[in-house]
This record gives sequence, C-alpha cells and structure tokens, in this order.
Amino acid sequence: MPQYAAIIYASDVDPTQAEAAAMMEDYNEFGAAAQAVIRGGAALYPTATATTVRVTGGKGGDIVTSDGPYAETKEALTGFYLIECADLDEAVKVAAQIPGAWDGAIEVRPVVDFGK
Repeated sequence: MPQYAAIIYASDVDPTQAEAAAMMEDYNEFGAAAQAVIRGGAALYPTATATTVRVTGGKGGDIVTSDGPYAETKEALTGFYLIECADLDEAVKVAAQIPGAWDGAIEVRPVVDFGK
C-alpha cells in the first residue's frame, strides 16, 4: 500500500507545555483511532527553536545558518504523520481527523518508494 506524509501546519504551540494539554488529548485520541494506518511521525518544538541551513555556492560552499524558519506565517510546521492508506482518498479522510486540520491545514503528499 502507498504511504503518505500528512504534514501538519497549525498554531505554533509547544506541545510539551501544560497549556497544550487539551490539544494533546485530541492528538492522543487521533493516534489511537488511526493506529492501524500510522507508520511513524513526530511533533516538533515551536519555530523559535528552528535553525535554517543554507549552503551558498552549492556543494562544498559556505554554510550559512539563521534562526527560525525561512518564512513567517500564521501557521507553522508543527509535526507530521507517516500514514499507509489504500489511496489518496483514504489518506485525505485520515488527514481530516488530525486535530491540526481543525484550525490549520494538513498537507498530504505521497512518499516516494525507492525500493520499487
């Protein structure tokens, strides 16, 4: 079966803090309900902890880093799930149950299988 990345763009909240407890309950409920199709995933710390890396001049060039993500947006990349579904329609149905979809967006993208 094909795999899809369900990439979560939602409010930039630290999921380890007490104020995120209600949100995490929703994610735990989703995880239990979708455990048959979840193959992996992770929550990410807020964008303030991010470092963006670029290499100027291409391969072997100078490494340049900057704090945070490249673009400032209302919604931030907050995590992802790797899900295995029969097709895109099923993946979209699963993604619609991810709590981040309720006030943000879930990008569903097929995963390349280099083993084929």
